[in-house]
Order: sequence, then structure tokens, then C-alpha cells
Amino acid sequence: MAAPPSATTTAKKSHTSKIALIATGLLLAALWLFRSHLRFDWPTLAHQLRHVSLLYVALAVTTTYIGICLRAVRWSVLLAPMRKVAPRELISAQFIGFTLIALLGRITDLARPWLIARRTHTAFPMQLAVYSIERGFDLGAAAILFSLALLFAPRDMPHHEAFLRAGIVSLAVTLALALFALLLRFAGDRISALASRLLRPLSPALAASAAERILDFAAGMRSISSLTEFLAALSLSLVMWIGIAAVYFFSAHAFPASPQLATFSVSATMLLLATAMGGSMLQLPVLGWFTQVAVLAAALHGFFAVPLESATACAAVMLFVTTLCVAPAGIIIARVQGIALRDAARGSAAA
Repeated sequence: MAAPPSATTTAKKSHTSKIALIATGLLLAALWLFRSHLRFDWPTLAHQLRHVSLLYVALAVTTTYIGICLRAVRWSVLLAPMRKVAPRELISAQFIGFTLIALLGRITDLARPWLIARRTHTAFPMQLAVYSIERGFDLGAAAILFSLALLFAPRDMPHHEAFLRAGIVSLAVTLALALFALLLRFAGDRISALASRLLRPLSPALAASAAERILDFAAGMRSISSLTEFLAALSLSLVMWIGIAAVYFFSAHAFPASPQLATFSVSATMLLLATAMGGSMLQLPVLGWFTQVAVLAAALHGFFAVPLESATACAAVMLFVTTLCVAPAGIIIARVQGIALRDAARGSAAA
């Protein structure tokens, strides 16, 4: 029988519910205030969805599933210096973890290290260190791809100058992150102590949390004991993010009836992917689906002059192929392995 949730976990859930209700209220209020300025043709939206290319949708879903399997391979590589675990033993945790994120939002992001610790009978801090360094590789690989795509964006692309500046900034951020990662690798303890000292006047809890996460990341960096492991993890990260970009590219090209989407470029895809990352940072349960669709639709409409109805239909498909399509597999895997999603969510909250 599962243990009852702690007072802290209950308080966090109550706080999250309040945030969700407030956000929903603000969204409804905004729609009410600007209802006279909205020009939305629902029959056109239905027409766009009826003519979606199922081939491109299937390609996008397949690419998403392959990417999740590659995450298991990368986790195995990062964990290898501490514990040898075959990638096949980690795939189920990846699918279940991303299913929880799809259904319950980012508050369950630590379900994957919690599930892997349980599956492999290892300490949770060990898996949290791997999770921390995994996030670093994700950020670095995404920044590298954004930099290259935006720096070499075609000159006839809308807002080319803005994209070029974004590429330069992204490249600078990438180099800064690489330098910071090296500093953590060799001086993580001192940086953690410095962060704690600087943040303590603002908030002791924030200072302790920041110091702990820096130590986790430093521990993850130190777990990479050879150049071969580093290059393997970086290569896998780049391949995964190329795959994620391909999912958005396939989703846009799934709308042949919209000229702007049918000719969507690689550079445009990378800009849209960056927008999607920003929109998913504070993803809330269920409500996050609608905010993600709204952010993507606004980017497609504002940056690339895609008609609002086509942009909304495309954004809905993007939400499905990047997030929601994982849920059926995750639910089935959890049922086969006897894992209750509620218990995994509680484990993530406690972590």
C-alpha cells in the first residue's frame, strides 16, 4: 500500500492547483477582453485538420519515439562510470517519465531519475547527478544547433537581421555554458559555496537549493571520466535534438494546403523550436497543452505570416507529436511493469 503524501507534497500540489486556476482565469479574462479583436474561422481550422498528411504525422511520432530510446542510451553512457546498466533497462523509465510530464506538467520532471533509481537499485542522488548533466547536454546541443541554423539563415527569410543577432547571441551563450561547465568540472565545490553565500541574503532556501543543484551538476560532470564518453554523450545529444527539430519540420510540412507551412525551412524550424522550449518551461497540468498551442500558433502567425487557423491547427499537431503521443506507450509500459503513475508522480514530487 502506497504511503500517504507528506504535508510538503500536499502543499506543493495545492500551490500548483492555485497557480493553474489563476492562470486559467487570466487566460479566460484575456480572451474576453480581446474577443472583439479576434478573427478566427473555426470551419477553416477544421478543414486544415482534415487535410493533415498522416505520413508526416507518422514520421514525426516515430522520430519522437526513437529520440526517447536514444535518451536511454545516453543515460547509460553517463551512468557507466558509476554503474554499468544496459540501455534497454532504462527505456521504460524514459517513456513513463515523459508520459507524466505530458499529463501532469513539469512538476513531474524528476520522475525519470526516481524511476531509474528504483529500477536499477541505485541511490537517487546518483541518478539526479546524471539527470543534471543530461540537462546540461540538452541545453548545449540545442544551443549549438540554434547558433548554426540561425547564423546561416537565408537572407530572404523574414526578420533575417533579428535571426542573425539571435544566432550570434546563441553562439555566445553556448561558449559561456561550455566555460561554466568546465569551471564546475574542476571547481564545483567553490562555485557552489559562492552561490550559496551570494543568494543567502535573498532567500536561505533558494541559496541551499542552488548550491545543491550546482553540486549535482558538478558531480555529473565529474562522472564523465574520458573524452570518449564526453564525445559519445555530445553526439547522442546532437542527434536527439536534430530529431526534435525534424519532428517540428515534419509537423509543419503535414499541412500541404498552407503554402507557408508546406515550404517551412530548417532555419524557421529552429526558431520555432526555440519558441516551443520557452513555452514549455512552466508547463502546468492540462492547461499547459493550451498555452503551448497558443505560443506556437502566435509564433507561426507573427513570425511567418501563417494564417491563424492554419497556425493553430499546426500547433495542435506539434503538441500531439512532441508530447501527447508518448502517453499511450508510457501507460501501457507502466501497466505491464506494475508501476502506478500516481506513485511515480509522488516519488517525483518528493524528490
